[in-house]
Amino acid sequence: VGISVDSAVNVAKDCADVIMTEKDLSIIVSGVRTGRITHGNTMKYIKMVASSNFGNVFSVVIASAWLPYQPMTSLQILMQNLLYDVSQVALPWDHVDEEFVQIPRRWDTWDLLRFIVVLGPTSSTIDMCTFALDWFYYGIRTAGSPLVPRAHTHWFLEGLLTQTLIVHLLRTAKVPFFQSLASLVLIASTSIIMAIGLIIPYIKPVAHALRMVHPADSFLGFLIVELLLYCLQVQLIKVVYKKIFGMWL
Repeated sequence: VGISVDSAVNVAKDCADVIMTEKDLSIIVSGVRTGRITHGNTMKYIKMVASSNFGNVFSVVIASAWLPYQPMTSLQILMQNLLYDVSQVALPWDHVDEEFVQIPRRWDTWDLLRFIVVLGPTSSTIDMCTFALDWFYYGIRTAGSPLVPRAHTHWFLEGLLTQTLIVHLLRTAKVPFFQSLASLVLIASTSIIMAIGLIIPYIKPVAHALRMVHPADSFLGFLIVELLLYCLQVQLIKVVYKKIFGMWL
């Protein structure tokens, strides 16, 4: 890349790719660093959304072959995705691990595909746990059962909370919260969306519009266990993934 200063002769500026408005080479360092941070946050978003959507579709396919009723209504899926997307609005202000910005990165289509194939079905395992709970524990087994809206509510909550929580798990190659903490803006946005998702079934007008009901009281305990298992599962897969492929983002 050709670099020139603003006070240079016209020939030099015409041949330059970058013209510095100040005589300070630290601007170049700052620009490169900002570019790598931007690339890192962009890759976070793409990999999160792509793997999450793939996992959702994978779960719907399995549920359609197993359950005699829809796992969620189309409106509920749209609401879930809307809330999830809003939670990621703060990603451009997130931190990037120092190790990530030390070397240049480039777009890798095969790495993205590999990431989707590995991480997508991972979230589906927790979805299968929710389907199994509804089937075996709560006895929701027929399409005409009055408990079907409860099954919809259960998967809505589990799906939204795992999708939002995975933002913190996928944003870093390190152990989230302990070795690498997200920015306060991202923590606030994900926390608010998770809280909104939890209270939606308890707000009668909203729950009625979305055809949801109160979740079973015992399911909230199961939900906590599912979230903990999901965090452990993703972290273990992250360790194996880095050892095999040598990178995360």
